[in-house]
Order: sequence, then structure tokens, then C-alpha cells
Amino acid sequence: MVKETKFYDALGVSPSASDSELKKAYRKSALKYHPDKNPSPEAAEKFKEISHAYEILSDEQKREVYDNYGEEGLSGGAGGPGMNAEDIFSQFFGGGFGGAFGGGPQRPSRGKDIRHSISCTLEELYKGKTTKLALNKTVLCKNCNGLGGAEGKVHKCTDCHGSGMKFVTRQMGPMIQRFQTVCDKCQGTGDICNPKDRCTVCKGKKTQSERKILQVHIDPGMKDGQRVVFSGEGDQEPGITPGDVIFVVDEKPHEKFTRKGNDLFYEAEIDLLTALAGGEVAFKHISGDWIKVHSYPGEVISTGEVKVVEGQGMPIYRQGGRGNLFVKFTVKFPENGFASEDKLKELESILPARAKVTIPKGAEVDECDMVSFNPAQHQQTRRDAYDSEDEEGGQPGVQCASQ
Repeated sequence: MVKETKFYDALGVSPSASDSELKKAYRKSALKYHPDKNPSPEAAEKFKEISHAYEILSDEQKREVYDNYGEEGLSGGAGGPGMNAEDIFSQFFGGGFGGAFGGGPQRPSRGKDIRHSISCTLEELYKGKTTKLALNKTVLCKNCNGLGGAEGKVHKCTDCHGSGMKFVTRQMGPMIQRFQTVCDKCQGTGDICNPKDRCTVCKGKKTQSERKILQVHIDPGMKDGQRVVFSGEGDQEPGITPGDVIFVVDEKPHEKFTRKGNDLFYEAEIDLLTALAGGEVAFKHISGDWIKVHSYPGEVISTGEVKVVEGQGMPIYRQGGRGNLFVKFTVKFPENGFASEDKLKELESILPARAKVTIPKGAEVDECDMVSFNPAQHQQTRRDAYDSEDEEGGQPGVQCASQ
């Protein structure tokens, strides 16, 4: 006498039903209520219900627990999480409706992409370059066309339905576990083949290694992180669309030029005379040519000033034209000043008069001298000042509260 009949009622069978009667009942109900056949919400719930009922009753140990203790007994551990309704349907029917459902766990339909970094200097990205790279990849065996054996001698594994994986139920004390593992019958290949019929080249693995040379074109104006894609050149595997081989541009820093988008930035140092009275500045461009710019008399250039040379930046990728070249100037002053007093007086007569220093009347004035900054010396002086304050029991910048 069974404790409850809920699962038997769901399948429309009696508690004394045999395994074959259970299978027949499940097949009939599953085909009727499967969402692909009956899209109504009620059918979906019914499909889950009958699948769960069949999962329990088709397992001898679970059925015994259910018969003796009912559904409450299964919740104590014997039921376990189990499989979902689609897993049961796929294992039971194999290909399902016209192959719409896989037999058990499914393999990915597309292989992984293979990524490589390709290092490029700023000069190479300006002019473009072509490089050849060797790639070791997996391809379908040419001898057996990826079958693993002689044509007509390789058959789909009935245990895993060709997936190479299957679900296994294992009892650990009162607990029943269901987990996915490699099919032991086909060793994960998904196929069964007599050893004497296996391919002599790939030994039944269906694939072999191949070395291929890819020619990568870096077009002028390409940027850091941009990709060159070889579609379908990834590893091959039976029944799977190969992924892509992707080369990612890695732009190396330049010693003198900085790139921002399509523009280039360059820092030029000029002497004081050129900054004040005009002159020429020349430097080598990343194109290999030399750039010469003019500063005309009366056009004073100050330190930090930026000028633009239009059309001398990076090529604009696949659009034509070029960005701009920005030149930031630094004025170099004479290291020892002007040697003679006569030269200084001559300079005073040429340059605008000095700005007058204005100090309020009656203000106290300290006459001080300046010395050149010495990082080591002056940092130490600052540390010594803090140390002396600590020794006196105070905190730098903190006043002691009086009581």
C-alpha cells in the first residue's frame, strides 16, 4: 500500500505500474504538453509536473522512498535537485521533435575565439605594415573528414546521444546525487567505432594539428586596441562552427611624440633669441621626413605656448586626410645669464621697463636673499623642523588647549 498517489495520478497510471507502463505514459503526456507543441502556460506547468513525476518513479530507489514516505520523504534528501524537465525530455526522446532538442547535455555551437596581441610602433601605425604570423591550430582530420573512422563505421553513442556527456545518479547513504560526467562508453567522443575501423592518421580523435601562416595587414591610422579579424580561422571541431582569430593592436609609446586620436603632440625646446626675435625650429616627424616651422620677428613665443601645424597628424583610418600636429614650446634661458654689464644695459634699453614694486607705506620690510633649490637639503630641513616640534611634545599644526 503506497502512502500517496500524486505522481502516479500525474502520469495516469496505477501504483503497480511497471517500468514499461511508466515510460509509455510519460511519452504520451510529454509529447502532448511539451511547450513546443502546446504553448499555453497551463501546458508548461503540466509538462514540469509529469517530468518530475517520471524522474521519481523511474528511479527504483526514489520510487521506493516515495511509496513508503510520500513526497515529504523525498524532501529529506532522497529526491535531490535532480534534472529539469528539458533534461529528462532530451534524455528520454534523444533528438526530440525533428532534432529540436539535443540528447542530453549540449555542446557549444561555436568554438572559442583566439586572440593575439600585435605590437606596433607609432611609425608603423602611421605608414601601415604587413606582417606574417605562424599559428598552430586544430583542424578536422583530412584523412577521415573529421569522422574519426571509416565512413559508415562510426555510429552515434546511444548512452549520451552523441553529446559525449551524460547524467549519472549515485547514492551516498540516504542521499541521491545526479551529476554530469564524461560518457564512459564513448570516452567523451560522442561516437562508437570499432578499433580496427578507426582513422590511422588521427587515431579516432577526428582532428589533427596544423601550422598556418596568416598575413596581417595593419592599415595606416589604426589605433591601440583596434582588431584585425580572421573569421572562422579558429580551432575546428566536428559539429561546431570555428571561432575567429583576432589580432589586437598594441601601440607602443613613442619617445618624443604622443598620440591622441588622430592628432600628434610634440614638445620643442627653443632658445631665448628665437622665442623673442623669431627663427626656425626643425625636428624629425614619425613619417621619416623633417618638419621645419618658422617663428617670425615680433611673434614672441612663451614657455608652454602651443602652436598647430595642420594636416601633419596621424592618417585618418580609411577616410583619408590627417589629423593635426600640436607643438608645445619650452623656452631655454641662458644658463649663466649675460656675462658683461654692458650687455645687460644693452638688454635694458631693448626690453620693456621693469615692473615697479609697490609696498604700502609704513610696512615692515625684510630684505632676503634667494638660493637655488636643493631637494635633498630642503626636504631634510623640513623633516628636522617636524622632529623638533615632536620633541617638544607638540603636534605640527595643532595648538594645545589651555585649561
